[in-house]
Amino acid sequence: MSEKCDFGLIGLAVMGENLALNVESRGYRIAVYNRTTEKVDNLINGRAKDKKFVGCHSIEDLVSNLATPRKVMLLVKAGPAVDTIIDTLIPLLDKGDVIIDGGNTHFADTERRTKKVEEAGLLFVGSGVSGGEEGALKGPSLMPGGSKEAWPIVKPIFQAIAAKVGPNDDIPCCEWVGPRGSGHYVKMVHNGIEYGDMQLICEAYAMMKHSLGMSNDEIYDVFEEWNQGDLDSYLIEITRDIFSVKDEETGDYMVDRILDRAGAKGTGKWMSQLALDLGVPSTLVTEAVYARSLSSFKEARVRASEVLKGPAKSTYDGDKKQFIAAIRNALYASKICSYAQGFVQLRAAAAEHDWPLNYGDCALLWRGGCIIRATFLDRIKDAFDTNPELENLLLAPFFTEAVHTAQDDWRHVVSTAVQLGIPVPAFTSALAYYDGYRSARLPANLLQAQRDYFGAHTYERTDKDGSFHTEWLDLRKQPKA
Repeated sequence: MSEKCDFGLIGLAVMGENLALNVESRGYRIAVYNRTTEKVDNLINGRAKDKKFVGCHSIEDLVSNLATPRKVMLLVKAGPAVDTIIDTLIPLLDKGDVIIDGGNTHFADTERRTKKVEEAGLLFVGSGVSGGEEGALKGPSLMPGGSKEAWPIVKPIFQAIAAKVGPNDDIPCCEWVGPRGSGHYVKMVHNGIEYGDMQLICEAYAMMKHSLGMSNDEIYDVFEEWNQGDLDSYLIEITRDIFSVKDEETGDYMVDRILDRAGAKGTGKWMSQLALDLGVPSTLVTEAVYARSLSSFKEARVRASEVLKGPAKSTYDGDKKQFIAAIRNALYASKICSYAQGFVQLRAAAAEHDWPLNYGDCALLWRGGCIIRATFLDRIKDAFDTNPELENLLLAPFFTEAVHTAQDDWRHVVSTAVQLGIPVPAFTSALAYYDGYRSARLPANLLQAQRDYFGAHTYERTDKDGSFHTEWLDLRKQPKA
């Protein structure tokens, strides 16, 4: 009888195929299945040739090739397909076997599926997987949640295949997140922060290109410099690289040939929608989502550009070097606000869904392998390790000092963008959030008065406890005739 496999994987698209090769490269034997069985055969006869792979042409075949407790990971399109495969797997598996969903799944579906699979006597893991094709092959960031009893079973493989960080590259970017849908929720927040990071970088680029008239070579040099300091990150690194690539056909810079219409897969929108449900101000990711939405109206924007005029002055005439430094500080301060909002939303979701999240560990999960990986995340882990009950990253001493240092430049960049007619919604939203959060008193007192006036919604008072209503019509000053 042939040797049983340590791990099973269903779904051999780009992520699935590369993750399977990653698992095998760590010394594990793996069984793979894909609905289009030609993909199985191509892998077995191609990249997996002479490796510890077993190609399967049915789910039944895959299950029969697994050692117990069986571990079956799904990397298929999120949605009904996942439920269909789970329904097929449940009668084929035994008590203690583990089903793992590694897709970009909405956390509520993972909450539901965990309950269903556990009721069938099995274990379920919903794991965020970040890092794209390269991460899947060489080491992704993994954010597993679900049935706690499943963690000791999947931990050795998950931590073996995950990206590693630390002085000795021995700390895996994979740790148990929490129960039910918490792993996929953390992945969603990661993606939302990614939306914000990307939009902020694009706005920094727009300021350099339009207000300073900088060339792609000059912008490359700026991002190269930024990647050596506090902004050192994967996204800054790849942005730098983009400005060096030319179209082989035309010789023009590729970035200038790309249509300014951004795509999206929905996870940023999920984070924004769920923030509204929780009543937390994740404003930066929301602005980033809307910026992508506005970009999709390309034809309408072209028509509007011929009618709607901006300010007469469109370029900055101050010190170029100083303004580049100011843009860098605006980017850094805005980035801090973005992460602060993300962790505030995680805290609110944890309270809402009874998830005992470790926020320092969440930051560590993103330290390597994923799209938002950055040196900056070490500071976030330190902040939560120092104070696990930290209510907002802006209140951690390191980040407080950073935004204090950056805020004059931050305000200068935002006000200059407004004066020159350059849209910077993420920079502006981040600054508005900062100013709102640091304000002991906001004009919401007037808003409550308005609500009570037209709808008798009541209000609270600063000098008395309880809920109050005023007969505004009776007490108002009569307008002049």
